Amino acid sequence: MSKVIKLKKGLDINLKGQAEKTVEKTVSPTFISIKPSDFPCVKPHLEVRQGDKVKAGDVLFTDKFRPEIRFCSPVSGEVAEIRRAERRRITDVIVKADSQTEYAKFEVKDLNSKDAVKELFLKSGVWPYLRQRPFNIIADPQQDAKAVYISTFDSAPLAADYQFVLKDQLEAFQAGVDALSKLAKVYIGLDGKVASNIFANVKNAEINTFEGPHPAGNAGVQISYVCPVNKGESVIVVNPQDVVIIGRLVKNGIYDAKKTIALAGSKVKNPAYVSVVANSNIDSVLEGKIDETPLEGVEGEAVRIIGGNVLTGTKLSKDGFLGFYDNEITIIPEGKYYDFFGWALPGLKKYSFSHTFFSWLCPKKQYELDTNMHGEKRAYVVTGTFEKLVPMDILPLQLIKAILAQNIELMEELGIYEVAEEDFALCEFADTSKTDIQAIIRKGLDLMVSETR
Repeated sequence: MSKVIKLKKGLDINLKGQAEKTVEKTVSPTFISIKPSDFPCVKPHLEVRQGDKVKAGDVLFTDKFRPEIRFCSPVSGEVAEIRRAERRRITDVIVKADSQTEYAKFEVKDLNSKDAVKELFLKSGVWPYLRQRPFNIIADPQQDAKAVYISTFDSAPLAADYQFVLKDQLEAFQAGVDALSKLAKVYIGLDGKVASNIFANVKNAEINTFEGPHPAGNAGVQISYVCPVNKGESVIVVNPQDVVIIGRLVKNGIYDAKKTIALAGSKVKNPAYVSVVANSNIDSVLEGKIDETPLEGVEGEAVRIIGGNVLTGTKLSKDGFLGFYDNEITIIPEGKYYDFFGWALPGLKKYSFSHTFFSWLCPKKQYELDTNMHGEKRAYVVTGTFEKLVPMDILPLQLIKAILAQNIELMEELGIYEVAEEDFALCEFADTSKTDIQAIIRKGLDLMVSETR
């Protein structure tokens, strides 16, 4: 019997620019880039050289710490460039895509055991789609997980709607769930706001429903209510679109990394969905879609292009590439301007989590927010805000301080095993001290990984 879990803590930020439920176009990539920076705690070991020919599913690099984990090309073509930074650190492995994709073939018969499924996932390059709690890193193939968790909705502002994106791919989704169920028991989280949920009848999984504001859609939040992670345990987390990629592999024996992403934001002309290949160059996706009108007083770049959502995404350039886990591109105004006496004005057009501005009287109003921080970094001010935004049984401010102090025992006691950076994104948004909270959480998780290896 499905449980309905209602969350009260959190915040929905109503932004302009939600993608219309139409697939505007299908974009074939010219180049793709696999970036080791997308994978925390991975040190790449190259398996190709510039000029090598690859098929979709051929390995580009492996992890030096866990060489069985392969990172494969989603397209066929030629390795065009291997970019490096200081101390020859690899930043990008770029492949020039063929006009027609040639796929490497994988044996998909007899997937009736955990070991057979693991072997297929590792060989084909889909294993990196399996991330684990704790630490929010690629799941350890040597450790048996207690569960596999799939949240079928994203509650972040302007996020892609998986009800629309995957409505015609339920067969592949079910195939992916069936394969994942060989690794551990599968849990699925449904959006309680959706009346006729397309994922409600998925088999081989325990289904629960969640209602409440963001971050209700975060897998980590849902896991804390359904199958909490204790020390020494792990839960595998998989995004719904990545489950479909796994399903295609199981059904067809190929690594087919096509996905449908949302192109959203107040600076997008006619926001909609676009079909792309993972890690594609975004210039052709953005062609003719950006409103370049700058805000008053802003010089230089008029817009901020974000790979992902506005709370957790990464800044991209116009000639950049989608991240490995990105399911949307968000474009909002750049906010490099001074707001003279901004804190002292009524702020009818400004958004505020607190009652600082009168805009709180219009909870359903849509806002066109920019990247302005509206203040400078300063010492922590204890306001009790974080506790209102994190619907988990942890003390967020105390955990942040424990990470800054590098107190490992206290971090464990305060719930470091349960959290990921995205669970603190709202805290960073509402923080009066303008602290990079998600970066602090990542440093804490990296520290725990280094201590446990």
